[in-house]
Amino acid sequence: MTDSIDPARASRVTISDVARQAGVSVTTVSHALNGRGQVDPATRQKVEEVAREMGYTPNRHAQKLRGGGSSMIALMSSMPFAVAGGPSRLGFLMEVASVAAASALERGMAMVLVPPLESGQRSLDFLDVDGVLLIEPSAEDQQLRDLVARGLPVVSIGKPGGTAFEQVPYVDLLSGQTVAMLLEHLQARGARHIAMILGAAQRNSYAQAELAYQQMVRASGMEHIAVRVDETKGEAGGRDAARMLLAAHPQIDAFLVLVDVFAVGVAQYLQQTGLRVPQDIKLATRYDGIRARTCEPPLTAVNLHLDQVAKLAIELLFERMRRGSQCLVAQSPMPELVPRASTK
Repeated sequence: MTDSIDPARASRVTISDVARQAGVSVTTVSHALNGRGQVDPATRQKVEEVAREMGYTPNRHAQKLRGGGSSMIALMSSMPFAVAGGPSRLGFLMEVASVAAASALERGMAMVLVPPLESGQRSLDFLDVDGVLLIEPSAEDQQLRDLVARGLPVVSIGKPGGTAFEQVPYVDLLSGQTVAMLLEHLQARGARHIAMILGAAQRNSYAQAELAYQQMVRASGMEHIAVRVDETKGEAGGRDAARMLLAAHPQIDAFLVLVDVFAVGVAQYLQQTGLRVPQDIKLATRYDGIRARTCEPPLTAVNLHLDQVAKLAIELLFERMRRGSQCLVAQSPMPELVPRASTK
């Protein structure tokens, strides 16, 4: 018997796995672990030992669903307050929330929106929920680590970063295709020296963006000009990155900025220095949210079809909660380019 249980392994063990290993029915396992029904003491002991060795813990969330009790799910962002908060009123998070809440309600569940806490406190310390949608967790995401350790059903909107959370279901946001689309657009608009600015966290979207950028560089012979910025720096991070890159590479004629708050900072710096957008430098970002639409000039971005993404995420989460579904990936619709004045 092991002294500790790997949380990722434990989250994959179901009551059916325990029943199979113990050679009894699922009902017997349920009764043995929850103190219900008539179960032979020897059988109860065997079931408890098997469950302990396999790292299985009875899922009270699934029990509440089966029993028809009131239930609640949470929508959380893995982005720091500087990105997910501010004047955009949570932007990406709110757009997902509006559809996810309605989809959850149709299934008899309430949804609570958990905003990023500037204090760094752990949001789940204040909540008792049955499942969680988490937006674009990074490889080092502590929230996701806590969720897995607690055995809570969780679905990631966007593939989790790194390899530690490969068993966490997710909706694929097609990040590589999105960035390739934006790069092709900038090239079609005449850009020949494209710089890319992205966050420093180990997010899958950034890794896919780098890969797409490297492929473009190799195919076109363009100079590789890219920098990662700490997400907590917000608009100031975008301004500083633009200043540094233009000082080192004055030939830059386009910026592709993955994080919209950085893109706003880049636009601010270009205006301060008298560089015209798009005549001198073109500017595009990934997410077609409030920041992209209200920036001056408005930014070319991508419609990620977050309404459909939210529905897919809710379906995946409910399948996970009710039946322990092994379906790990749902693919979002193909993103759609939204050209605006920053590249026209």
